[in-house]
Amino acid sequence: MTDQDQTPAAAGSEQAPAFGLQKIYLKDVSFESPNAPAVYLAEWKPEHQVQLTTEVRPLEDDNHEVVLNITVTVKNGETTAYLVEIKQAGIFLVRNYSDEQKGPLLGSLAPATLFPYAREAIANLVQKGGFPELVLQPINFDALFAQHVKRAQEQAAAQASH
Repeated sequence: MTDQDQTPAAAGSEQAPAFGLQKIYLKDVSFESPNAPAVYLAEWKPEHQVQLTTEVRPLEDDNHEVVLNITVTVKNGETTAYLVEIKQAGIFLVRNYSDEQKGPLLGSLAPATLFPYAREAIANLVQKGGFPELVLQPINFDALFAQHVKRAQEQAAAQASH
């Protein structure tokens, strides 16, 4: 009787849209302090530069790898104090969504899910490198994804007009 009750629900769930996090992992990480130990002795007036990109790669069984790449460069005057590069990754299940619906899930929601893990890893590396705490500010991944879509549309329109 239990099997009969679950069969229709199981069949329906096969067709229902599904989005889920399967795995989070640190794919690559690098910390460099090229001017240590002299950088620790100078007056500390840091300037931060943060670069962020994402990569999406389809895997088997409706899974996708999403990689959030963050590079933080901190200079003290003209001297590079430290450089942190991190690739925080995750495997996300995206089933029964249209390509149009998949875009925001993989281009915004997935990186937003990965960001707190990347931020924590960066903060830990900076602290272990002997520098004051670095807390990356929140990022609006919805706005970044919208900008990406707009640029892609503009490029497509420009190419079509030539």
